[in-house]
Amino acid sequence: MEYPSLDKPKAGAFRFNTDSSQLEIYDGNQWTGVLSTSPELQTGGTRVLIGGGYDGGSYIKNIDYFNMATTGNASDFGDMQGLSGWCGALADRTRGIFLADGSSGGGEDNTSYVTIASTGDAATFGNLTTTHNYFGGLADRTRGVRGGGYSATNVIDYCTIQTTGDFKDFGDLTNSRLTHGNGVSSPTRGIWGGGAIYNPGATTVTTVDYITIATTGNAADFGDLTHNRKAVAGCANAVRGIWSGGYTPTYVNTMDYVTLATLGNATDFGDSTWTGAYKSGASSPDRGVWMGGRTPGDYKNVIDYHQIMTTGNAQDFGDLVSNHGGSGSCSNGHGGL
Repeated sequence: MEYPSLDKPKAGAFRFNTDSSQLEIYDGNQWTGVLSTSPELQTGGTRVLIGGGYDGGSYIKNIDYFNMATTGNASDFGDMQGLSGWCGALADRTRGIFLADGSSGGGEDNTSYVTIASTGDAATFGNLTTTHNYFGGLADRTRGVRGGGYSATNVIDYCTIQTTGDFKDFGDLTNSRLTHGNGVSSPTRGIWGGGAIYNPGATTVTTVDYITIATTGNAADFGDLTHNRKAVAGCANAVRGIWSGGYTPTYVNTMDYVTLATLGNATDFGDSTWTGAYKSGASSPDRGVWMGGRTPGDYKNVIDYHQIMTTGNAQDFGDLVSNHGGSGSCSNGHGGL
């Protein structure tokens, strides 16, 4: 029989459950098992994938990868099924899913998947419920969820990552907006920060919404970013969610963060190594990385990183295989796992 603790544990605390003989971590809401299918066992540490994008002249289908525990340049993983720009991605421990594979910048409902521990080209997964791009993907260890999209939608839909097939309706965001790359998650919550609504011009917002991933239903208000911006990238561990870059339409190097288990406004974290938008974010339990992106007329291959549980400016990590922005990115060590 389990007795309640005299003191509420802090998010990130560990315990050994003598009933189940399993190590557990407290995610801020509940105790959840620590799986033996860790990134260390599967890929020698958290592996990041970044696929598709736009290089200033054409859309690409390349997938790059690298290990987050080190620093250095990315390597070629394989190809997405089509030329894909302004797309999204999500992952569990073993499988990465690319959203809008083959969009060529125009919006698509196709999705594809890869096995993260291997290398090779993507295979068909299924279809989203609507044809959009510029959306944010997030996941826990079972479900993948897509929210928002261009030219502004409030659609949230989801899939079971270890199956293949079409996405299903989940609910609605609090407003219709593009959410490119800014979805983050803990094992229980999915959160989107920032974006732009269209009325009919693009109005950037500070909105942060959240859902409980294991249920279905509409998103609720979480708080606000430190200032309004769109084309902002996100990453998270089980405790903190962080957003980087974007434009208002002035390009920024802002990083800000929230504690995922609470509600409230974001706090300044520090600055990324360069000012730009349409970056891609990914994370391990310790580190966040930001990849690629653009400033006017200039696409980057930069990768920079920071420690998630501290605050401060990002540092140089290495380079992508090529210069591009608007890519989908995921890892097998993010906060939803």
